[in-house]
Amino acid sequence: MKKITKICCIGAGYVGGPTMSVIAKMCPHIKVTVVDINQERIDQWNDSDLNNLPIYEPGLKEIVAATRNKNLFFSTEVDKAIDESEVIFISVNTPTKTYGKGKGQAADLKFIELCARNIAKVAKTDKIVVEKSTLPVRTAGAIKSILDNTGNKVKFEILSNPEFLAEGTAIEDLLNADRVLIGGDETASGQEAKDALSQVYENWLPKERILQTNVWSSELSKLVANAFLAQRVSSINSISALCEKTDANVEEVSRAIGYDSRIGSKFLNSSVGFGGSCFQKDILNLVYISRSIGLQEVADYWEQVIIMNDYQKRRFADNIVTTLYNTVSGKKILFLGWAFKKDTNDTRESAAIYVADALLDEKAEITVYDPQVPEKIVYRDLDYLNTRSAEENKQLVKVVSNPLDEIENTHAIAILTEWDEFKDLDWQNVYNKMMKPAFIFDGRRLLNKEKIEAIGFKYYRIGQS
Repeated sequence: MKKITKICCIGAGYVGGPTMSVIAKMCPHIKVTVVDINQERIDQWNDSDLNNLPIYEPGLKEIVAATRNKNLFFSTEVDKAIDESEVIFISVNTPTKTYGKGKGQAADLKFIELCARNIAKVAKTDKIVVEKSTLPVRTAGAIKSILDNTGNKVKFEILSNPEFLAEGTAIEDLLNADRVLIGGDETASGQEAKDALSQVYENWLPKERILQTNVWSSELSKLVANAFLAQRVSSINSISALCEKTDANVEEVSRAIGYDSRIGSKFLNSSVGFGGSCFQKDILNLVYISRSIGLQEVADYWEQVIIMNDYQKRRFADNIVTTLYNTVSGKKILFLGWAFKKDTNDTRESAAIYVADALLDEKAEITVYDPQVPEKIVYRDLDYLNTRSAEENKQLVKVVSNPLDEIENTHAIAILTEWDEFKDLDWQNVYNKMMKPAFIFDGRRLLNKEKIEAIGFKYYRIGQS
């Protein structure tokens, strides 16, 4: 079996960039080239100041520093990289469709198809093409059809190698993966391709953690893994609403059930709701697939996970309005956090966006602080909703580089991201400067309730009366 020496990845985003960086680090004998048509993004990956990388992940800049321009390269020369490589990873965006059949649920595969057609046009030697993007079941078949029917009569093997990264811990997840899943055809050439990719990962992972399946099982496993994790979040969040109406504490409930070995403790932290690029998109994909093949009850079951998540965000926003005497018009509210979770600058489907949108509808004035999310991204996220004009968003929302800059005359603080630094704020000083009564709405259960209330705050915490 031929050993892989040259890898190309199309897409320099949240999956492609970190994954290829780790492969380059752990496989110094392999030349890894990450390509993207976005010149600005590639320039950021090549910036001499590693703080300017387009993605914030603990440990990433150290790996890029050790490998860049040695065996890790970032480029806009897509065709050249495709031509030279033996293995081509496709790691481009697959957003939920905003038009046509499947609007609001199905994955938009136009970027995947464009990649496949470009590979078919350029490739002059046999290639292994690897699906790295999260894709609906049977996408590999579509890619293979395009490659086999529009190519230069070269042989392509299509593999599914879904990512199981959690943003904020992506590097650790790559270096110490629970498992690597590789799906491919159950033919002699398909098996050879699976073994070739397995050997790449075997440079740093035990062989028993590398699971080989057929391509359909691999594609579906990714959707199901995210659906199950999101289901746990929505399940505990539904219980948090019940706890707030009783004397129960959701944290105590979570701990009690988490000790049951059949359940386990992971993903049982109640919050304002899950976000990120995967959970919602993958569940909607599962819903669409189920409905399209007549499994209505299956679709309804998984759709409820999304409904509950939307309810949690709406409930949090409604509680702010109700607590602030049924009006937030003209009131200043400080948002601590905009990213969908700590240790990442990714804001896709962040709960903060939707909570802010609901409060802006009530004419609140919002100040936003997040240590990793720049001003332009906050406005981009709000403008994307098309709820109001860009001018209105800029009038009502201010982004600051220090959370204490705009604390004067603030009526309430909403904690939307669990950044550790928020625990260490000088909360006494914050209280002194705020309007009274001073309210904190903790959507991440981050602060110590007794200490915060002792200062004088009116403190609301998800999942506790």
